[in-house]
Amino acid sequence: MRALLVANPAATTTSARTRDVLTHALASEMKLEAVTTEYRGHARDLGRKAARDGLDLVVALGGDGTVNEVVNGLLHDGPDPDRLPRLAVVPGGSTNVFARALGLPNDAVEATGALLDALRERRERTVGLGLAAGVPGTEDESVPARWFTFCAGFGFDAGVVGRVEQQRERGKRSTHALYVRQLVRQFLDEPNRRHGTVTLERPGVEPVTDLVLSIVCNTSPWTYLGNRPLYASPDASFDTALDVLALDRLSTPAVAKYATQLLTSTPERGPQGKHAVTLHDLTDFTLHSKVSLPFQMDGDHLGLRTSVRFTGVRRALRVIV
Repeated sequence: MRALLVANPAATTTSARTRDVLTHALASEMKLEAVTTEYRGHARDLGRKAARDGLDLVVALGGDGTVNEVVNGLLHDGPDPDRLPRLAVVPGGSTNVFARALGLPNDAVEATGALLDALRERRERTVGLGLAAGVPGTEDESVPARWFTFCAGFGFDAGVVGRVEQQRERGKRSTHALYVRQLVRQFLDEPNRRHGTVTLERPGVEPVTDLVLSIVCNTSPWTYLGNRPLYASPDASFDTALDVLALDRLSTPAVAKYATQLLTSTPERGPQGKHAVTLHDLTDFTLHSKVSLPFQMDGDHLGLRTSVRFTGVRRALRVIV
């Protein structure tokens, strides 16, 4: 088996010693090339080269951002599960939503052991992914399409992600407390929390208007607060297309209600109420905003957008589990 290990040296919970141990463990089982990423987008470039070189396996060692880059490299020329290298993930970030949603251990050493067992037993599954792109006829039409593995957000939650990234650039560690602080600040500064600017459009259905928050889920849970899973869209699955949780108000009572529902959510029940819109298994829809809003994918802030088109693609990539 020809394999590539893509390791992010800045991964929050992975030391250089851990990377060396994992590299040796994997190299004992396969013909392995290990590369440490050196710049933003490097993992994507490595994934694209691995796909074009016909490798059997690409292992992403890092957080959800590293996984996202590798996936976008692998699918640069489009999804083809039978031809593309399989993906394996060894979690090294602060949250590791994609790996944990696949049922993998959250510890890098344990996950490596599980990966080696899965390879010996030929355990894998084909997962669906989300694709976000610019919308023709809008100012964002030239924005290139990008894949996401577990979630995207347009509006409020993306603003929180952007604030966290700003704090990390100033030297703050990526902790769950940091996310909570920035969430409160985003709420206090949110100018559109009572009258949303986002419209959700899909073919053959009346549009949903005046949304403040819109979360697109490709799997469940949506994220984790420490070890607590949060289920924004409990029915979302790697085996279906995309789910949406949207809110048309973020007043103080609404935030208290839906935050409590989110913190107590389960695989059977997520946020519900008169200000919540929940949609399941969507293959094609668009979010438009009257003003530019923050946009994030897999926890990576991508700047401001006014329109984003989403496509849910079933059976996009094979993953070792």
